[in-house]
Amino acid sequence: MTAINVTSVSVLDNPSLFTNPLQFEIQYECLFDLKDDLEWKLIYVGSAESEKYDQVLDSVLVGPVYPGSYRFVFQADPPDHAKLPPDDLVGVTVMLLTCSYRSKEFIRIGYYVNNEYWEEDLRENPPDKPQIDRLCRNILADKPRVTKFPVDFDSPEAANPEDASPEETQNAVESAQLDGTSQSPMSADQQDEEDLLAEPEVQGQQISAEMES
Repeated sequence: MTAINVTSVSVLDNPSLFTNPLQFEIQYECLFDLKDDLEWKLIYVGSAESEKYDQVLDSVLVGPVYPGSYRFVFQADPPDHAKLPPDDLVGVTVMLLTCSYRSKEFIRIGYYVNNEYWEEDLRENPPDKPQIDRLCRNILADKPRVTKFPVDFDSPEAANPEDASPEETQNAVESAQLDGTSQSPMSADQQDEEDLLAEPEVQGQQISAEMES
C-alpha cells in the first residue's frame, strides 16, 4: 500500500535564464505515519551519450511526515555548465525529480528541457562557443513522464526499482496529469526514454514541508 501520493508539481519561474535557480512547488499527501524522512532529488541529464555528465543539482530530506497534505518549494542551483559537454549545452535534454523512502525510489518525474538562445540572431547563427549568459531554459512542464515503483513503506526491506522486471517497469509508467506551466511544444527530437532512468546517489540536507490545513 502506498503511503505518499504526489498530487501536484508546478514548475516556477519558467521559462527562465539558464543561470537562474530551478524551482518546483511540490504538493503531496501522506496516508499514514512514516518513521523516516522522504528524500527528494533533482537530477540534470547532461548528455545522452554518458551518465557521467549527469548532475545531482540538490537533494533534500523532508520530515517528519504525518497523515495530511503538504506543500513545499524545492529550489536548486542550475547545472554547472563547465562540467557539461559544449555540444550538449544547447538543445533538448532531460531533468528528473525523484522521491525515495529509506533509499528506495518510489516516484520519478521526468521533464524535457529545451535550452536555446533568447535572441533570434543567435538562434539562427549560434556561436562556436556557447554563450551561457544568453541561454534560456524552457521546461516542458505540462507533459511530465511519471514512473512509479512499488515500495513497502512499512519495511526497511523495500523493493528496489532496479529489481523490477522489464514488464513490471513498463507497467509502472503512466502519463500523470501533474500541474505545470503550459509551454509550446519543442521542435527538437526527444531523447530516448532510457535517459529518464539515471539514478545518481547523493547526500541530503533536511527541510520541513508546510502542512496544509
